[in-house]
Amino acid sequence: MKKIVVVGSGINGLVAANYLVKNNFHVTIIEKKDIVGGACVKDTAVINGKDIDYAHGATVLGMMQKFVFEETGLDNHVKTYFPKGPKIVYFNDPEKATRIFQDTNNLCFELEEKWNEKGDIRAFRDDENKVIGYLQNLYRNAITPSVESAREYLGDYLTKLWVEGSAYDLLNHYFTSEKTKLYMGMTVIESGPTSLYEQGSAINIPLMDSGSIFNGYWGFVKEGIWKITEKLSKINLDAGADLMLSTKIRQIDTTNNTIFYLKDKIEKKLSYDYIFFATDPITPSKILADKPLKIALEKKDWIGTSGKITLFFKNPVKWKYTDEKNNYDTSFRFIFSNQSLKEFEKNSQDSKRGLKDYIPGYIQIYPEGAAQRKMGNVEEFDKVILFTKNFSFEKKAEDLNKTKNNIISSFLKFIENPEDLVDSKFITPKDLNEIFLFPKGNIDHLSLSTNQNFDMRSFSSEPNDKFFRYSNYNNIYYCGAGSFPCGSVAGTPGYMSTKQLIKGESKMTKYSDKLID
Repeated sequence: MKKIVVVGSGINGLVAANYLVKNNFHVTIIEKKDIVGGACVKDTAVINGKDIDYAHGATVLGMMQKFVFEETGLDNHVKTYFPKGPKIVYFNDPEKATRIFQDTNNLCFELEEKWNEKGDIRAFRDDENKVIGYLQNLYRNAITPSVESAREYLGDYLTKLWVEGSAYDLLNHYFTSEKTKLYMGMTVIESGPTSLYEQGSAINIPLMDSGSIFNGYWGFVKEGIWKITEKLSKINLDAGADLMLSTKIRQIDTTNNTIFYLKDKIEKKLSYDYIFFATDPITPSKILADKPLKIALEKKDWIGTSGKITLFFKNPVKWKYTDEKNNYDTSFRFIFSNQSLKEFEKNSQDSKRGLKDYIPGYIQIYPEGAAQRKMGNVEEFDKVILFTKNFSFEKKAEDLNKTKNNIISSFLKFIENPEDLVDSKFITPKDLNEIFLFPKGNIDHLSLSTNQNFDMRSFSSEPNDKFFRYSNYNNIYYCGAGSFPCGSVAGTPGYMSTKQLIKGESKMTKYSDKLID
């Protein structure tokens, strides 16, 4: 039985371990922290003498593939929920809300009425779904992403527009209203300040909707999203994987396939046939003492500009916007401070350059507490999460208390009971770097910018044939959030990389059989 060491116990490491152990590999997971989960973990706040758990890093579930959810066994261990009602969008005005319906006919009517949209919303949705189908086909079959495969699946026209083109051109192709363009294009900068004008940035829009667990939408996990990694870790252990927590790798001898590590202050070693790094992309180069590779990687674009504020309320939040039938208590909400793509782009790029500590962009609101109640989990405090753009990388949360209070104040205008707010927790990109080891605070580790997304999101010296290999190391793979498609609590790189190995092993076995014959 061949031995595989998975370094890192975030979602990708756990998904990789799950598929590997089920394919008769001996799997050992090495984690330097004392808990599993990577950035999908909980923290606990003490409010009025009462403990309440909340998502420390990742908050919502969306980009995971349904087949991963089912094949790993997670579907039998966690309960999920996603809002069926429309998303609610504000342009910094509590009195004027726009509903983003899942039904295309309703959406067309709403955007024309509220935003005077005269473009072709239906064509956008139809074409986006074709691109999402293409991406999901890559995921399921572990196919190396390429412009050539996109052309075969989508045709030349859609490939140029959606895969090779810029988000700016894509949005202007389908829409006339600046507000529609802003809403549809906001995910381009979700992980970091990718320019809307960059060629290849268009693919970021369907990429963020390519999860199939909720058919492209995002949702919640009962108790909290950290249950995904907690439960998957247990599933893996029950399947026969080994787990070593609080373990620091000191050195890797790639000639003799030996890992030297420190555990309980004792130096130990472990042999391997393969290594899967489910870490940030730079860490393996440091462990392997590959200085030229480390220098080359550090020149890439790593900057992140997303921050997060978790709000705690002593009573359920009451939203100002409702209609005659619904209060939309579990709907995702968005508050935009910008009025045009030009302003949106400028603020995003200025934050990248660190011109200010914070420049208002948009706030994405996750109604965590309301969703928990829908799943039968009634907690002491209601939780609302503000996922916020655009922060510089210069300051920690403790240095931006005034900025935090200003963001919270801008949010409180949208609810009826602001007096019920009792506490808050704040994380900036600098904090994300220090807490979760994200290089320069990017939630996807590596920015989804030109030469770093889609078919370029690989660290292999032979990406066409060995996309998930790490540099030129034949038996070392990389499957962290820096690889295709990106991060999120999805596990897609973990799955795709194992399939690449298994296919290679199968070819080797067939070749050996021929030699024996």
